Amino acid sequence: MSPATRAPSLKTILLCTGLILTLAMGVRHGFGFWLQPISQANNWTRETYSLAMALQNLMWGAFGPFAGMAVDRWGTARVAIFGALLYAAGLLWMAFVTQPVLFVAGSGLLIGGALACTAFGAMSGIIGRTAPEEKRSWAFGISGAASSFGQFALMPIEQQLIGAIGWQHAFLALAALVVLVMIPMATFLREPKPSRSGPQQSMPEAIREAFGYRPFLLLLAGYFVCGFQLVFIGVHMPAYLKDRGLTDPGVAVMALALIGLFNIFGSYGAGRLGGWLPKRYLLSSIYLARAAAIALFLLLPLTPLSVYVFSAAMGVLWLSTVPLTNGVIAGIFGVRYLSMLSGFVFFSHQVGSFLGVWLGGFLFTRQGNYNTVWMITIALGIFAALINLPIDEKPIARAQAVPA
Repeated sequence: MSPATRAPSLKTILLCTGLILTLAMGVRHGFGFWLQPISQANNWTRETYSLAMALQNLMWGAFGPFAGMAVDRWGTARVAIFGALLYAAGLLWMAFVTQPVLFVAGSGLLIGGALACTAFGAMSGIIGRTAPEEKRSWAFGISGAASSFGQFALMPIEQQLIGAIGWQHAFLALAALVVLVMIPMATFLREPKPSRSGPQQSMPEAIREAFGYRPFLLLLAGYFVCGFQLVFIGVHMPAYLKDRGLTDPGVAVMALALIGLFNIFGSYGAGRLGGWLPKRYLLSSIYLARAAAIALFLLLPLTPLSVYVFSAAMGVLWLSTVPLTNGVIAGIFGVRYLSMLSGFVFFSHQVGSFLGVWLGGFLFTRQGNYNTVWMITIALGIFAALINLPIDEKPIARAQAVPA
């Protein structure tokens, strides 16, 4: 199919967005492997690199609503191409900039902006608008599984690249891969202009409606917890294992790869279940299960086997919140401004990510361990499980219906 001739089918959209998500999330999830080599090469504490990752996640969230607005107005293709170029520039910046403030600011802004244009929020709109309602949750599950596959497939490659060609050249190789794969895939992501027949809702009206609706605010709070938990674990897990005596880097690589592998099944399964069961109950169960898995991980003796079991359990729960959360948003508000509203919810996720990754480095520098942050992740998991229960998933009542 020529991207210039007709709008893509759902199959084409899932394939192209899947490849973009595979790279966007796969590269990003491997940044923990650079924490120690970059810190050692530049004589930084772990707090410096942690702050860069924290700002990266915060900017991803801050730019998310604007990227969503751009997608909803100008289409996914243009935004994804721009994001690919930002991604490559950010990886080059991380490879060569050695001044701490510039490294933190530049990598945070560039990679954060790139992820806003190439990850879940930006891709959700075209998926939600193309998939029929009965297949929407399933389609979101497919996109979540693609992101998970990226983590599983790319993280071992990134670790091997660092060992084989050095951490700087590994960034260069990934920058080339991003440009060569993302841009061709993005050219296929055209979609018809939204219908202008019937009642219309402007972007400001959609924003006011969402932020004045209690279930949307509860989703914001739950997604904050999701970001805090995942990014703390993803960035600090390799260093935590090494600190606790598991010095074989293969254990950390296998742990993060297992998260990615089992996340494929978790994301897809959550998408499928979201078409049959109330999504709020599934979300609550996921957060409660995360809290239990973390608590057991800390209580049991730390061995490679316990790390692998924990990673597999967390993998099932890792991004399974994404298809469910996007499904709730689409079900309540429709799909006209789905990318924008998903961007706002994801901003809350990234505020949590910022605090999780930064607090991990901050408290480690001052306390010499991650114990306090682990306790916070458990408490937040219980909190998120409770606040998702009262979410009303029914379509919002409007004086005049806005076409979905």
